[in-house]
Amino acid sequence: MALFAMSSLALCAQKAFVGDGGHYDAESGITQFAFIASPKAKKPVLRIYKEGQGGTPLRTVRLKQLPPLDFVWVAELKGDWRGFFYTLDISGNKKEWLETPGIGARAVGVNGKRGYVIDLSQTNPEGWDKDCRPEVKSPADLVIYEMHHRDFSVHPASGFTNKGKFLALTEQKAISHLKELGVNAIHILPSYDYGSVDETRLADNKYNWGYDPVNYNVPEGSYSTNPFDPATRIREFKQMVQALHKAGIRVILDVVYNHTYDIDHSNFQRSWPDYFYRKNADGTYSNGSGCGNETASEQPFMRQYMIESVKYWINEYHIDGFRFDLMGVHDIETMNLIRKAVDEIDPTIFIYGEGWSAGSCALPGEQLATKAHIPQMPRIAAFSDELRDALRGPFSDDTKGAFLAGLPGEEESVKFGIAGAISHPQVDMSKVNYSKEPWATEPTQMISYVSCHDDMCLTDRLRASIPGLTDEELIRLDLLAQTAVFTSQGVPFMLSGEEMLRNKKGVHNSFESPDSINRLDWQNLKRFPNVFKYYKDLIRLRRDHPAFRLGNAQAVREHLEFLPSPPCTVAFRLKNHAGGDKWNTIVVVLNGSRQPQTVALPEASYESICEQGAFNLNGINHFTGNSVTVQPQSATILHDCP
Repeated sequence: MALFAMSSLALCAQKAFVGDGGHYDAESGITQFAFIASPKAKKPVLRIYKEGQGGTPLRTVRLKQLPPLDFVWVAELKGDWRGFFYTLDISGNKKEWLETPGIGARAVGVNGKRGYVIDLSQTNPEGWDKDCRPEVKSPADLVIYEMHHRDFSVHPASGFTNKGKFLALTEQKAISHLKELGVNAIHILPSYDYGSVDETRLADNKYNWGYDPVNYNVPEGSYSTNPFDPATRIREFKQMVQALHKAGIRVILDVVYNHTYDIDHSNFQRSWPDYFYRKNADGTYSNGSGCGNETASEQPFMRQYMIESVKYWINEYHIDGFRFDLMGVHDIETMNLIRKAVDEIDPTIFIYGEGWSAGSCALPGEQLATKAHIPQMPRIAAFSDELRDALRGPFSDDTKGAFLAGLPGEEESVKFGIAGAISHPQVDMSKVNYSKEPWATEPTQMISYVSCHDDMCLTDRLRASIPGLTDEELIRLDLLAQTAVFTSQGVPFMLSGEEMLRNKKGVHNSFESPDSINRLDWQNLKRFPNVFKYYKDLIRLRRDHPAFRLGNAQAVREHLEFLPSPPCTVAFRLKNHAGGDKWNTIVVVLNGSRQPQTVALPEASYESICEQGAFNLNGINHFTGNSVTVQPQSATILHDCP
């Protein structure tokens, strides 16, 4: 059933969901305002300001309901009010104004307290109308690089001009590095306007990941060169997207619709008290988000808000994908409706998320978009904590290791990840951690990874979980871990800086740690050139050989065969020119133990391309035989020779 019955009213309501601030109509000479707000509001008013903070209102205008849409409040002002700021206040409180820019503001002043009337066409960089989404035929072809704007470029020796800013990703150093590495999609941590960094005090260098939303549809001001000018952050975000697109790199936005920075000051609460949040039976706010509140995606207007917001980022900012934070807080129906709306724009836009919540939600579990319910959400993917923790150890205990620590027992979980979390006849689900039945119907519904911004980065986790680890062993295991990730049939995902052996000094949760903990040390590229080369060659191997990215469950079952192997070793072959690969057979052996391990092979002539932490795609060692011995804590990759 359509949410709105009348097309003209629906258009007005749609504008109110995203872009509720003023729109100047040149033909009529009128600036129109529309807001989503409580139908029970008694005396809602619009206030107009000259500046983005401070000062007194230039105008105060009573808003009127738009029948029959009693949740839409409107006002019209004669003249062109572009360049002015505004707020909505439904409280009727004359002593303490409870102002908000509304739930769908497209431009805001410093710290996002006031909306801004803007002509968005004036924020488009030159050539924006010709900006094109880089071609990706299947999600299996993606190589996702997760990054935080400050982490990537803020180091004093990074060589960037626009340190910690959107514009750093337009600089040649960034583009050259990403292209040489071979990634084709950048997952940027929350880049909308968030609350924990004071944009008026950027010299304080306060750090945060940004999982504290304020204005969902506006870029974050601290990543712009001038947070006081509402147009600057918009223009520079678009410049960033444009530069990455020109380099053949897609841009994925990390979205956090599951909670807000707080409740009392949130735009949701100040627009329509308690409508957008879930409550427990006792009236307290539900905390499935782990942040003191969780939003109610099942509510019609919250659902529509999420849909319109995602569409807005695609249409206005040319975003190519979305990573949903704590997707398990949202309901299945909403996620499927988002997928449907996105498909109508471009079905190649990728959607994935965390298939869990951070606590119990005030919605029945069978309705939630958790990992177990991925089969009910076609073409939506989730992270595989099975593969992640089978490789490095459980999330719940940094000191415990697993496959990479040489501990047997995780082989089936690694195999489950290699197959892409689908049903495979050679994977014994009774021995897989966390999941006792496959949860992906296609391998492209599984994100393959071993580290991300959350939790320790890979090098720190290896040191914490393997006592006495030498630097040499650290590098070997780091490369082995990523070999499992990039040769899996899922969608590969890596944390920025892993290619230069990044560390965060052992900090588990660095969400507000200083730059000294979070920043990438670009000098590591000179210290560990072999690490970067291995990552680059591993990504190239995947790109050049479709056998590693079949993208279809039945094809995986037909072409991926696991080979018998010793404990703490996983071996598999991709056979019969899988995916049309030029190589008939490819063999991958992952050895997490501290001893050499021998694996039986079909008798044939083979060429190795990866041995003992070294890659040579043109060949390392040619031999004929029926077995291969793999050195400790390393991977060997072979292909047969005609």
